[in-house]
Amino acid sequence: MSAKFNLTFYSGTEYYSDGDIEDELLEIIKSCRDMDEVLSSDKRWPILYHLSPIRQNIINWYPFNKNSSCLEIGAGCGAITGSLCESLSEVKSVELSKRRSTINLERNKTYDNLEIIVGNFNDITFNQKFDYITLIGVLEYAGSFTFCPNPYNKFLENIKSHLKSTGKLIIAIENRYGLKYFAGAKEDHTGKVFDGITGYRDTNHVRTFGKVELENLLTDSGYPEQQFYYPHPDYKMPMEIYSQDWLPSDVKPLFNAPNFDSERYELFNEGHAFQGIIKNGQYEFFANSFLVVCGE
Repeated sequence: MSAKFNLTFYSGTEYYSDGDIEDELLEIIKSCRDMDEVLSSDKRWPILYHLSPIRQNIINWYPFNKNSSCLEIGAGCGAITGSLCESLSEVKSVELSKRRSTINLERNKTYDNLEIIVGNFNDITFNQKFDYITLIGVLEYAGSFTFCPNPYNKFLENIKSHLKSTGKLIIAIENRYGLKYFAGAKEDHTGKVFDGITGYRDTNHVRTFGKVELENLLTDSGYPEQQFYYPHPDYKMPMEIYSQDWLPSDVKPLFNAPNFDSERYELFNEGHAFQGIIKNGQYEFFANSFLVVCGE
């Protein structure tokens, strides 16, 4: 048995890509090279982002019910898919890009509990509801593939229709007020300094949220029960994950958020700034990323 590859809902158009490096990623996966060797010798950001096992830290600690189903929306090249397959009895992974889905299939083809579906989630029909649905780095792009006046609400409401009444939606997303952005890191999606902080004045296609904004968005979209976690330095390469009940201490400075894909300003030492922020009880507002487990 092996993973299934479903092209029923594929439109034939590749809507986004990291470029030719995705062909390299596929060849690396096919060659079965030692990933530690690849990551130590190739410093390009797409290689690190798509192949680093650190990516799985965002979800591999979560106490999933083993005999459950999961819908992974925005699976990309499968950095997290394998961890989900290890933790659950059934995983369906949706991805817009056929090329990225092909990398995912090659990477996770031995999992017979996996089906990879290529297409826009909004256009796909499912014959079941799920115990878990994951949105890891996807919600911020809802305005790019959900075409209506309130795309973020509409996207979340559509997702809710595929979730069991006792199910959980798991979201990972940057905090538009993350301290790294005040310290000079570029906004992750637009590449502009202070862009999220000042309200994304020049784009309607991507958006992240502050904590209260995200809480309100989720509540308005039918997810009143919310548990916030805080991946550090961010959800993409999380080395630590704090919870509402176990926040970082001000005794030891948190390390600065690295910037792997481009140069950045370093206007001040984030670790030292976080010490004062934590002492004043404001860490949750300035955390760089959110991981939210939510439901009805």
